[in-house]
Amino acid sequence: MKKLLFSLFILSLVSLNVLAQQKTAIKPAPYRVGQWLPSDQFFLDQWLAKLIRETDQEAADKPFLPVIREFKDLIEGDPEVYMLFHQAFDQVPRKALFLNDPEGKPQIRDYRHMLQLMNLIMTQAPEFNKTGLVGFPINAILDWPMGTPAGTSLFLNEKVNRQLKKILSQWAVFLDSADSRYVLSDDPESGWFGRDAQAAMPTFVQDFHCDPSRPYHGFASWDDFFTRTFREGRRPVASPEDDSVIANACESAPYRIATDVKFRDQFWIKAQPYSLQHMMAGDPLAELFAGGTIYQAFLSALSYHRWHSPVSGKIVKTTLVDGSYYAEALSEGYDPAGPNESQAYITEVATRALIFIEADNPKIGLMCVMFVGMAEVSANEVTVYEGQRVNKGDQLGMFHFGGSTHCLIFRPQVHVTFDMHGQTPGLDSSNIPVRARIATVAKE
Repeated sequence: MKKLLFSLFILSLVSLNVLAQQKTAIKPAPYRVGQWLPSDQFFLDQWLAKLIRETDQEAADKPFLPVIREFKDLIEGDPEVYMLFHQAFDQVPRKALFLNDPEGKPQIRDYRHMLQLMNLIMTQAPEFNKTGLVGFPINAILDWPMGTPAGTSLFLNEKVNRQLKKILSQWAVFLDSADSRYVLSDDPESGWFGRDAQAAMPTFVQDFHCDPSRPYHGFASWDDFFTRTFREGRRPVASPEDDSVIANACESAPYRIATDVKFRDQFWIKAQPYSLQHMMAGDPLAELFAGGTIYQAFLSALSYHRWHSPVSGKIVKTTLVDGSYYAEALSEGYDPAGPNESQAYITEVATRALIFIEADNPKIGLMCVMFVGMAEVSANEVTVYEGQRVNKGDQLGMFHFGGSTHCLIFRPQVHVTFDMHGQTPGLDSSNIPVRARIATVAKE
C-alpha cells in the first residue's frame, strides 16, 4: 500500500509539472474571446510581478480594508476553507510560482499574499493595455489556484462566494465613484481615451454617447463608462416588424450552439454539456426546455454591456441566482485565461440572471435568456419586471463591470436557424452587433 501511495504521489507531481510546462510554453497569440485576460502568458506574469512589487512596498503601511479583513477571518476561522486555500496554493506547480519575477520570488505565495494584492486593487480601476488587457485583476491573481483540484472545490464554496460577493460589491462602490475616473485619461498606453485605446476603438465617439470636449469624455465614473450606451441608430433592431427574426441580445461573439439539451447532465465533465435543471437553478419551467436548443455567446472587454430582448413579448419571470465567481471546470486542466475555457460549465454554477419571455410569435413561445457573470462581476442588473411587455430590441438589463457570457434557450418544438454572420462559433469568433439578426424561425 505504501508503495502504491508513493507511486501515486510521484505521478501527481509529474502531472503537475507537465501542466506547468504546457502553460508556461504558451506563446503570444491572438486574444481569446472576451479579451479580458491576455493570451500572452508572459504579459500576465509581468503584470502580476508589477502589482506584487507595488503591494510589497505598500503592505506595511496599508491596513486591510474591513471587507478584506473579513475574508481573512473567514479563511483562518473555517477549517474547511483554511485547508482548501492552503491546498489550492500548494497544488500550483512550483515552476509556475516563480515565472518572470526579476527577483526570483514566487508571484502569489499564499492566501495572505493574495489578500494583500486584493486589498491594493480595491482602490484601483482597470487600465487599458493593447498588449494584454488585464480587465480582471482579481481573476489574474487567482488564475493558477482556481485551476487546481482544491480550487475546484474552494471556489464553489458558498461561504467563500458570499464573501467574494461582499468584496466585489465594495469594489463596485469605488468603480461607481468619481475617483475611478483616473483611468479615463488620454495617457497613450493606459488611458481609455489615449493613443492605444483609440486604435482599438477607433469609432468610440461616433458609436457611444459621450462628449470629448468634457473631462473624462463626460463620464461620471468607471461604471458609467462601462455601461455606456450607443448613439441613436448605431445598432438598429433587425426586422422590427418581422417576429420570425430573433435579435442578438448582447454585443457578443458566438461560442456554442447545442441541440437536444438534457434536463439533467454531468456538466463538469469534458466538453461541458448543458444541464438545464442546474442552469435554471431548479426552476419548474426548466423541464419545458428539455430537448431544446441553446445558443451561447461571450462579451468582450471592449464591448457594450447592456442586454436587449431578442423577441417581442411579455416578461413571464425574472430570477437572480447567486453562485460562484471564480469556478472553472477541472476537466479543462490549467486555463491560462480561466474561466474562458469553462464557459459552458459556469452556466450551471456562476452568478446569473434568468429572464423568461413569452414571445408574441407562437412558433417561439416561451424562451429564456440567461446572463452569466464571470469573475469580477459586481452585479447583474435586471431592468424589466414580470408582466411587462417588451418590443424586440428593448433593454432587459446590464452587466456592471464584469465580463460575461449569455445564452438564448429555446424549447424543443422551436425550429430555429442561426445566422452566425459568416463565422463558426468558438474561441476565435468575433462580435456580432447587438440587436442584429441572430436567428430565424420558420414562418409556416
